[in-house]
This record gives sequence, structure tokens and C-alpha cells, in this order.
Amino acid sequence: MISYEPFWNTLKNSEESTYTLISKYNISSSTIDRLRKDKGISTQTIDDLCRILKCRVEDILVYKE
Repeated sequence: MISYEPFWNTLKNSEESTYTLISKYNISSSTIDRLRKDKGISTQTIDDLCRILKCRVEDILVYKE
């Protein structure tokens, strides 16, 4: 199972918020909801989040058995 728990820690330690992701970077509110519920998101969205938050993929998601 993919968990986006690292994303929330990365976001907390960044200068961004869910509000700025939605309003400034056009990340949809449904994508934020999918992250909250550990639902699938596209690799393009992962790439966008890494670019915005200046982080690595490991800072966004983790695989848990």
C-alpha cells in the first residue's frame, strides 16, 4: 500500500500549505483529498509536488506492506 504520510511532514516543514498548493500551483482540492485518504495519484502529480516542495519522491510517499 502506498502511504502519503511523508508528504504531510514535508508540507508541514515547507513554506507551502494546502491552500497555496491549490491556489498558487493549481493542485486540485480532489488531489489533496486523495492524498489525505492514501488514494492513487498520477506520477505527473508526484513530479509536480516534488518540484513545488523541492524534495525527492521519498519525501512524498512510502510503500507499506
